[in-house]
Parts: sequence; C-alpha cells; structure tokens
Amino acid sequence: MTEGFRFEVTSSDRDARAGLITTPRGAIRTPAFMPVGTAATVKAMHPERVKALGADVVLANTYHLMLRPGAERIAALGGLHQFMNWPWPILTDSGGFQVMSLAKLRKLDENGVTFQSHIDGAPHRLTPERAMEIQDLLDSDITMQFDECVRLPCQESEARRAMLLSLNWAERSKAAFATKRGRALFGIVQGGDVETLRVESAKALADMGFNGYALGGLAVGEPQAVMLAMIECGLLWLPSAKPRYLMGVGTPDDLLEAVRRGMDMFDCVLPTRAGRHGLAYTRMGRLNLRNARHADDPSPVDPLSSCAAARTYSRAYLHHLVKSGEILAMMLLTEINLAYYQDFMADMRGAIVAGCFDDFRDTTKSAWRSGEAKGKS
Repeated sequence: MTEGFRFEVTSSDRDARAGLITTPRGAIRTPAFMPVGTAATVKAMHPERVKALGADVVLANTYHLMLRPGAERIAALGGLHQFMNWPWPILTDSGGFQVMSLAKLRKLDENGVTFQSHIDGAPHRLTPERAMEIQDLLDSDITMQFDECVRLPCQESEARRAMLLSLNWAERSKAAFATKRGRALFGIVQGGDVETLRVESAKALADMGFNGYALGGLAVGEPQAVMLAMIECGLLWLPSAKPRYLMGVGTPDDLLEAVRRGMDMFDCVLPTRAGRHGLAYTRMGRLNLRNARHADDPSPVDPLSSCAAARTYSRAYLHHLVKSGEILAMMLLTEINLAYYQDFMADMRGAIVAGCFDDFRDTTKSAWRSGEAKGKS
C-alpha cells in the first residue's frame, strides 16, 4: 500500500463491512458516500456544510477540470484542495465515463481519446498518461485509472473490447502514476453485464496490485438485478483487504443492496440533482415537492432528519419555493438530500457494527413502503 494510505475493516456482518480509510488529509469512514463535486463544487452547497453533514470525501472530475479552469491553472493556485476550499480527502474520476457519454464528440483508439470540448468545440486528447498527469496536478488523494465505460445494453464483443482496452490502460495508468505519500491509485473493473468478462477484468487488476478497486460501467441502463449480479461476481476476485468502490451508484436501495454485498464506497449525482429539481429524500421515501398536494401541508419534510432544514421548513413553503423557481429551494433540498444520504450511511455503519444489518435493511425498506402507501410522489 502507498505510505500514508491505509484501509482497515473494523466490523463485518456477513458480507457487509464497516471500515476506515486513513489518508494524510483525513479519515474516510466506510461505507462512504462521496458527494459529487464535478467542477470543484458540490452544486448549491458551501464546502463547510458538506463536511458538517457528514461527508469525509468528495469527488471531482478530471475531464471537466482539464477543460475549465485547467489542471495547470489549479496547480499554480495551490492545488484542488486549496482552490475549492476543501482540505479533506478528494477522489478524482479519470474521465472514463465521459469517454462514453461524449460518444458523438470523440474518436477513440488504442492509445487514448481525441474529443471536442462540450464547452467550445476545441480539440483535446486524453490518454492514460495525461489522465494521471492531470490528477497529479490536481493533487487528489485517490486517483482513478483511465478506462473506457460502455453503455448497457451492448453486444458482448463490444463489452470485451472495452474491458481489454481498460486493462491495457490500467497498466499504463499504473506506470504513469505519480506516487506521493498518502496518494492512492484505484483500478476499475469493466466488462459490461457479462459475468465472465467481469471475472477476467477483476482477476487481471488484482494481479496488477492497486491500492483499491472500483466497479465501473454499472448504473448505466441495466436493471438493478444485473448490477447486483455483476457486483457479486466481481468481488469474489478482488482482494478483501483493499477498499471497494461502486462508481456512479446510486439510489438509496442500490446503496443498501451494494453494502449488503460488501461494497465500501459510492458516489452519485442523484441527491444533488434531485434537490435542484424539487425532490427530497426522506426516511419515508422520496417526496416530489412540485406536487400540488404539498401546497397546504404545514408538516416538515422529515422530523427525524439530522438536517435542520428538513425539520423546520414546511412542505408548503418548499413547494412554493420550487414552483417559484427560487434558488433557495435548490439549496435547501440539496442539503436535505445530502443529509439523508450521510445519515443513511452512518446508520448502515452502525447496523454493521451492531451485527443487525439484515434487520436494518428490512426496517428501512418497510419505512420506504409505508411512505409509498401514503401516496408516493
């Protein structure tokens, strides 16, 4: 392991596990949910509020930051932590997801990807070596290998091509990785929805020896059952002593089921994006504050939330803010959602330590169903 970067499983309940990732910039309690700060900001949130809600680490994105304001500029300004006023751990996604999402603007070859900026159309080149260089300039704590992610469903031949290319890029990423005290490099398992490809990828990455391992290319259009099957087959071949990161996932139910199977880290835009669109996550399920039925409701969003906004602002007021297009609606609902996600992760950690994770899972799902029975919105 990289000096200064450590991972320890402190408790387990069957396959579910609680642990601690230690870095020079702070500890990350697992299972962990990483708020997404793609462009060096968690949208609609002050950094200190993100931390106060319970986040130990945030995610930023290589592709977006290389385009604007530029990795070299961020490095000259003291690095990403100083630039965005977040002194705690940061994980940077290498840009592999954008390789998929920008298919109409890119040309992919064995050495890397040439693409047009979605901002101004300017040409750029991203390779494993350049992805490592950018993440070094950003000075992130957890660096991700450069990979290719495919959208599901796809042909098995296409999934295999991308998986093999990602393994090649994993070797090149590892060779180009700038080792510094406390900095870690994670490999990314690919293979689409084909079990044999996932196993082949996981075995090869385990042999390469990374500081942690991610499962990529999931939550991209496949049913939850497929995602869970890919988790199960992939984890069998990854070292249990290393952290396991499920990229881009997901809904509260996805998190619950993935933790049950042994995943440690997650990120997703869902809680912040939902907050900007009038949706709130609560212990009783999801609320759509755009719905007219909330217009005369004086009750709070969630009286049991750790977030003051969820306890003190009425559903009627939040409905008014959402319908009026007020920025305050986005701010309050984003905070409510991030608080719910962090509370949820803390509750899962507590259930694992107490040895009652399955009971917690059943109780949680029952609460979601009872909320739906009152009229899911």
